[in-house]
Amino acid sequence: MVQNEDKGPELDALWQEFHDLVTMDSRELREFLRSDAAGEEGEALPGQEGALGDSVAAVLSKRKTDLTDDDVDTMRTVVEQIRGAYPDGDTDATIDLTDGAKRHWLMSLGHDPLKVR
Repeated sequence: MVQNEDKGPELDALWQEFHDLVTMDSRELREFLRSDAAGEEGEALPGQEGALGDSVAAVLSKRKTDLTDDDVDTMRTVVEQIRGAYPDGDTDATIDLTDGAKRHWLMSLGHDPLKVR
């Protein structure tokens, strides 16, 4: 496994933003991914490539110094997708969660929009 050495301020900022936006811990995320509510975004079956949520849970279980390049890519993707779900990328803004599908999709990324940060 190639470890991602501390690459300074850029990695520090990404690490912080990822952990600010991902409001669920690895246990909560894994439990959600195993639930029916996760739908197609749920836990990958044995022998199948893992879903993004599985990768997020793996990153949450690591120290910054143990990150691989794939982990950093996962963090970037998740930050972009979570920010993209909000008007102008402002995660303090209110979004429409009336049908539940958007909340479940965000939760599959580790972000519960109803959880107080």
